[in-house]
Amino acid sequence: MTRRICTILLLLLAFCHGADAQRVRKVTGTPMQYTVENGSDTVFRDSIEPAWVLPKGQGMNARDWRRYYRLVYNFNKVYPYALVGREMMEQVDSTIAADVTRRSERTRYINDVEKELFRLFEKDIRSMTVTQGLVLLRLVDRECGLSAYEIIRTYESGFAANFWQLVARLFSQNLKMRYNPSQGEDAQIEELCRIWDSGQWDNFYYSIFMELPPRTVIEKRTLDSEVRKRNR
Repeated sequence: MTRRICTILLLLLAFCHGADAQRVRKVTGTPMQYTVENGSDTVFRDSIEPAWVLPKGQGMNARDWRRYYRLVYNFNKVYPYALVGREMMEQVDSTIAADVTRRSERTRYINDVEKELFRLFEKDIRSMTVTQGLVLLRLVDRECGLSAYEIIRTYESGFAANFWQLVARLFSQNLKMRYNPSQGEDAQIEELCRIWDSGQWDNFYYSIFMELPPRTVIEKRTLDSEVRKRNR
């Protein structure tokens, strides 16, 4: 009997040890690629994402770098809206040129577009910070070729443009100021645009924040508004 009990205990210990060993040996993570060279040498392989090395000698202190990092983050969020804005403005201009024959038709169409834009983007834009909104204005100027003041004046009225210019100055901004890709923060924005357009944005963003950039998803890229004709 004693021998039988010892045998059972040994079996239980072996079973428990085997279960623990299985838990210890549990594979986690992702498999690693390897090749066998010369019939016996195992060489493991992995890929490393390319890193961006920012040029030295830019005369930027710690505060400047923090502002630059914030600019990169804000640019990533708002640039897709500027690109969609350019597409929609081209659609509006094309529709006006092709279908509008009366001033009243143009006014009604612009009003319909304004309502649709508010419906599509008001929630997103309200969630932006002031800094993100200012970056978006610079990018809209770059993509559309018009300052915010000129856009308002073209598609609304001179009174509306002057009103919003006054509001902007209360926040120390100037809607008439044009985008200048060779000076100041606009030059940094221009460089970010080039990186984006080259298809290297994900690697660049990862080099700074050590994570892939969050995506700004814009489901609607065209307008449904049409020119409403009245029976003559």
